[in-house]
Amino acid sequence: MKTLTCNKPGEFEYGETQEPQLESGKAIIKVKRIGICGTDLHAYEGTQPYFNYPRVLGHELSGELVAVDGAEGFSEGDLVSIIPYFSCGECVACKAGKPNCCATISVFGVHEDGGMKEFIMVPSSSLIKKEGLSLEELALAEPLAIGAHGVRRAGVIPGEFVIVMGAGPIGLGVMEFARIAGGKVIAMDINEDRLAFCREVLGIEYTVNAKGNYQAEIEQITSGGFAESVIDATGSAVAIHNGFELMAHGGRYVLVGLQKGEIAFSHPDFHKRESTLMSSRNATREDFDNVLEALKDKKVKAASYITHEVGFDHVKENFASWLDPANKVIKAMVKL
Repeated sequence: MKTLTCNKPGEFEYGETQEPQLESGKAIIKVKRIGICGTDLHAYEGTQPYFNYPRVLGHELSGELVAVDGAEGFSEGDLVSIIPYFSCGECVACKAGKPNCCATISVFGVHEDGGMKEFIMVPSSSLIKKEGLSLEELALAEPLAIGAHGVRRAGVIPGEFVIVMGAGPIGLGVMEFARIAGGKVIAMDINEDRLAFCREVLGIEYTVNAKGNYQAEIEQITSGGFAESVIDATGSAVAIHNGFELMAHGGRYVLVGLQKGEIAFSHPDFHKRESTLMSSRNATREDFDNVLEALKDKKVKAASYITHEVGFDHVKENFASWLDPANKVIKAMVKL
């Protein structure tokens, strides 16, 4: 089968590998769609933490189930996606119901080879499906689940202000589920095209360009109180550091985005607010279930995120262009 491997930053290579043979407790999927996410882009750039090369990328995917062992409720021919975080089930996090931050977690397409190939074999326990959803919707379940998990971590309640920094695909998912939770969403980004997308497609009332006097704008929007929840989805050190000053007293700051460096902030300013700082890693099955229901009920119109589509044979020649803001990429989708 044809496989696309990222050998090192900036270098892809097509090759041939063996098709998987079904093993006990596993499932084989004929891959039909692969979403390109920030993790893939950062891996190509060489800026992704927890990453080694060479690696087959791709963990946002959907396809047809062609063989399966030990998956109750699933049958050959089903359209499926996966929860791409494979946990040990034995560590303190797993036993606490947090397999998303398992001590020895292996993320498909990050710690082990992923889905940029014609067939994949994954644990049957990772399968997800929802009748009536398209291949595109199923492939977008994972990035939306990351957003849903971040909102759940923030504990967003109706009527409070939620600043979402970063209007990429993960940030858009955060905005969607913050809105569903009843939050008054303020979208922040430095890309005016993405802010326009937030207004025109998602219906976000408040958008703020972080290149301007964003603090004054947010102070005005919130009548001086700032935001009860601030959620970073940029992975930018500059944005993350700036986010501390946007929290209301008693506010929560959730880091969905990830960067390699250290975080520093004023302890007195943080302390006087009785602030809460937390990370949000991956997502749980509960988050995926919530996302699939929201997609089915049309509360989230994820297909509108897809701005670029390309066949699998043309990923190598197009991938670098998806990093260029001039190309206005929200979500690139690969078709097989």
